[in-house]
Amino acid sequence: MTTPGSTPLRLNQVPASRGVLWMRQGFQVFLRKPFAFTGLLATVLVATMLLSLIPALGVLAMLVFLPTLTLVFMMATQLVLKGGTPMPVQLIVPLRADPLRRNMLLKLGAAYAVATLLIVVLSAWADGGAMGALESAIIGGTDPSAALDDPRLQYGLMLRMGLTALLSVPFWHAPALVWWGGQGVGQSLFSSTLACWRARGAFLVYGLAWAAVFTVMATLMALIFGLLGSRELLAVAAIPTGLIFSTAFYTSLYFTFVDSFSAAAAEAPPSDA
Repeated sequence: MTTPGSTPLRLNQVPASRGVLWMRQGFQVFLRKPFAFTGLLATVLVATMLLSLIPALGVLAMLVFLPTLTLVFMMATQLVLKGGTPMPVQLIVPLRADPLRRNMLLKLGAAYAVATLLIVVLSAWADGGAMGALESAIIGGTDPSAALDDPRLQYGLMLRMGLTALLSVPFWHAPALVWWGGQGVGQSLFSSTLACWRARGAFLVYGLAWAAVFTVMATLMALIFGLLGSRELLAVAAIPTGLIFSTAFYTSLYFTFVDSFSAAAAEAPPSDA
């Protein structure tokens, strides 16, 4: 099932060396419009905080929108490459699309939300509630040492991280495949999984490159503030630094997509204007 006016896409062979290039391209395009991109992510964070005030439904809404968020940043990156400037209104562009694509994105988000909730339930069962005990101790302001010493906590964390990483594979390209490729939910999930597998070397390098950059930056910041005798300012400086690096990561997602699928950078249908 495809959307009328969509662009046919074809899988590409992606060398492992592209992983570092994706990260570098993300920073390069971010530096073209740093305030616009950062403002876009800041708007998302504010909306997330507001939604978190709504019990249960707020968290569910955030999970449903998360796959579309990656698409929003891909669209913003494409816009900057064409000389434009992304604005916060970019967040609602996918919701104003033709009904077919909008419904596909909503179904994709619903599938992601259900899968995420299943991971949470499974992990909570596997760690015997150790993570819940830690969260309760932190929120309640009590001593979390007992929860931290629980050997099941580490197992639960590893299970959550592993399952979340696996879940990201089918959803990595899926929103963009729905939007630009006109694919249905099932087809986009399959195509994304296949593309990530074929480019697994590049994605491994991509992940290692980001991990190395974050590690080096964190080490340098700790060293600098330690030498200045202002370790208490480290947490303050970490907030804007984390925002910048997170935004650059989101802008790099577009390049992982256009390298994996030929004709992926073509214009979206006229209804997106």
